[in-house]
Amino acid sequence: MLVYLDNSATTRPYDEVIKEMTDVMSWKYGNPSSLHRMGFDAEKIVKMSRLKVSDALNAHSGEVFFTGGGTEGDNIAILGGARSLKRKGRKIITSKVEHPAVLETFKALEQEGFEPVYLDVDEHGVVDLDQLKSELNDQTALVSLMHVNNELGTVQPVEEAGKLIKSMDKVHYHIDAVQSFGKLDMSSAVSAADLVTVSGHKIHGPKGIGALYVKHGTVIKSPVTGGGQEKNIRPGTENVPGIAGFGMAAELAYKDFDNKIANMRKVRTYLLEGIKSEIKDIRINSFEDERSAASVLNISFLGVRGEVLLHMLEQKEIYVSTGSACSSNKKGQSHVLKAAGLKDEEIEGAIRFSFSQFNTVEEMDWVLSELKKAVAAIRKVTRR
Repeated sequence: MLVYLDNSATTRPYDEVIKEMTDVMSWKYGNPSSLHRMGFDAEKIVKMSRLKVSDALNAHSGEVFFTGGGTEGDNIAILGGARSLKRKGRKIITSKVEHPAVLETFKALEQEGFEPVYLDVDEHGVVDLDQLKSELNDQTALVSLMHVNNELGTVQPVEEAGKLIKSMDKVHYHIDAVQSFGKLDMSSAVSAADLVTVSGHKIHGPKGIGALYVKHGTVIKSPVTGGGQEKNIRPGTENVPGIAGFGMAAELAYKDFDNKIANMRKVRTYLLEGIKSEIKDIRINSFEDERSAASVLNISFLGVRGEVLLHMLEQKEIYVSTGSACSSNKKGQSHVLKAAGLKDEEIEGAIRFSFSQFNTVEEMDWVLSELKKAVAAIRKVTRR
């Protein structure tokens, strides 16, 4: 039995997405900018997919622009948003638990003379709103916060943060919604923000495609230049097969949405309760309730190296993660768990289980059985 529990890293594409992309690549491969019929057909695909993504976001289609993925979307939003308001001020604010796509972009802006502030978080990774309120001033150009933390699953108070930010004059508010799109209703987050980043491969769509929501009236200075496509937000020939697949995935992700999320929550809770009752010496790093997204569960197995446990489970065709896929190949501790105040042993033994609509309770029985054996075997060796 193969059990895939690394869905926060990437997801298996829907069968319908694969078929849609294959059809577009085979028969509708024209350039959307071309004036002939094949160009018009490709342009129509882009237009229809934009409608599907905007519907999923509860946004207007004219506010949605396709990008090369979540990282590029974050870069365009943060670089473009901050630079467009640099005459007003150079203070930019984010949190200590953001994705590297945000943190590294803030470092780049610091080299340009911007002044970054990194907000503290509590033991579950929740951003300190009192600190945000105290840091906001007339020099603030941009605030960037993630909606759902990719390692802990914590749902951040992005709507409350938006109210604080809107009380200020001319501050761009960006939400990284890569982990929440397809897992939460996006209406309130989108209404609170000026800029929102989403990605295709986190919702059973293709890799290399994403979208950036830019609220009507928001002006940003995109760092990408070219032929003017996507209204100069992300110029370059459109990835029509990727866009088609992304549109299909967005539509399917929000079809029968409540039942899908309820099933995901059920599977997560089943595994969590099983681990709590069957395995000793653990630390549950995620919220156990709906303050965490149904898609993520982070648990530390004390006396165990997470990487060793990951590979032992892999031998049984069970796939998990020790943290963010975008930084887990680097040496050093998880910056997210460190910011949340975990001890070294707790960080070292942390495993992230991330779920999709396709996971089942029956799979979790198998996972729990093999997890118990693996943890016991590792502890037997390390505690001699």
